[in-house]
Amino acid sequence: MNFEDLSSLRPDLAFIAHWVPQQSHVLDVGCGDGAMLRYLQSGKGCTGYGIEIADQSLLASARRGINVIQQDMEKGLGLFSDNSFDTVLCLSSLQMMQHVEALLRDIVRVGAEAIVSFPNFAYWPHRMALLRGRMPVSKSLPYQWYDTPNVRCATIYDFEELAQECGLEVLERVALADGKPVSFLPNLRGSLAVFRLRKKTQPAA
Repeated sequence: MNFEDLSSLRPDLAFIAHWVPQQSHVLDVGCGDGAMLRYLQSGKGCTGYGIEIADQSLLASARRGINVIQQDMEKGLGLFSDNSFDTVLCLSSLQMMQHVEALLRDIVRVGAEAIVSFPNFAYWPHRMALLRGRMPVSKSLPYQWYDTPNVRCATIYDFEELAQECGLEVLERVALADGKPVSFLPNLRGSLAVFRLRKKTQPAA
């Protein structure tokens, strides 16, 4: 799979991929069908593992040649030691977790850096849906309220506060619309929030 394939398949993944350095050791938490890891391996010489719980996604990842572990992300990343990876990805999965803060802390424990993405609930079509008295349905939130796997809703500002509470440094923050960065009014005009994070370094004594 080349970069153009990833761009047509998932424009958000194509953008996020450029944040991952060449030849990194990567953990993809909630790797889905393995498209991202496959590109990183073939296009950027990366190594690593995916974590996935769904049988169909696990099979799709395996068919792409991904080293994938079947595990419930809610149980944490205890099988990995501190700083086992250069980069940990958690892309459009965090909002499906019951214990977001615990998983976020675990992600930055096992990785030198983390890249997290999630649907931005403050996106203007979502606000309009709520004004009409309806739950939002969009490309980034494609489910009806009664069958959604999402158990958490967050905005860009909400996640920034959580990152601070968890002692994380935001290295980069981007709002995407159709896979392209939004610079003007990002919390209103971006459908997907993407953060690059790391643990805050302790000042020298």
